[in-house]
Amino acid sequence: MSKRVAIGCDPNASDLKDYIKSCLDEWGYEYTDMGSEDPIYANVAFKVGEAVARGEYDRGILLCGTGIGVSIAANKVPGIYAALCTDVYSAERAVKSNNANVMTMGAQTIGPIIARDMVKTYLEADWEPGTRSEPKVQAYVDYAKKHEA
Repeated sequence: MSKRVAIGCDPNASDLKDYIKSCLDEWGYEYTDMGSEDPIYANVAFKVGEAVARGEYDRGILLCGTGIGVSIAANKVPGIYAALCTDVYSAERAVKSNNANVMTMGAQTIGPIIARDMVKTYLEADWEPGTRSEPKVQAYVDYAKKHEA
């Protein structure tokens, strides 16, 4: 449980973010709230993504209305692999099969109990190297490195 977490959202998702923060407190995770005031969700997604990419945090959690916008924005940050999660299974597989370092979700598409369970599962999951997923993940890691500006 030593994972450090960066969390952020747009104003549409601030209530769910606050609930998730209370869960992180309860579970004993170290986290930093990167904000929720900016209606341009890309700005908080870049902030969280850059902090995770620099290694200041082990994982990131981003929220907006659907989770789609922050996912697209975070994936523009080199070294970030953000996954839109919609259920507990996708939250687990985001890490175990895809080595995602940022989880995104929609405050207007899922309820707080599912969000809580998704976050817990995401943070407890670990990447499984050596599985049949490894060459698939390596393909997009290699592509990203080849095409970095």
